[in-house]
Amino acid sequence: VQLVESGGGLVQPGGSLRISCAVSGRTPGITGWFRQTPGKDREFVAAIRWFDGYTKYADAVKGRFIISRERAKKTVYLQMNSLKTEDAAVYYCAGTPRAYNSGSQYYGDQLKYDDWGQGTQVTVSS
Repeated sequence: VQLVESGGGLVQPGGSLRISCAVSGRTPGITGWFRQTPGKDREFVAAIRWFDGYTKYADAVKGRFIISRERAKKTVYLQMNSLKTEDAAVYYCAGTPRAYNSGSQYYGDQLKYDDWGQGTQVTVSS
């Protein structure tokens, strides 16, 4: 399984940006987005369960970010709205063949993901 992120870039505070994660190989059970800034641990952002589109978000992005998947293109998107300077980070796409129950804490646990992309930089600055 290979995951390739794209779409990162520079955006002003309050702006929007959509990043993508293209999946090759087997379709994951779950695809998640994580982010990391220098000197900090990687943190969970959002995840989606492929078979039914169930989604889970970190509190910090709930109501601002939307994760979605497009089956035909085997691609997961993260639409980021009302961006804040604290959203700036390298965003990583991750996948697991497992499909956890709704509400499971495993969605936010990076150790439960097997495959990772190389990351895409998102910069939020005026």
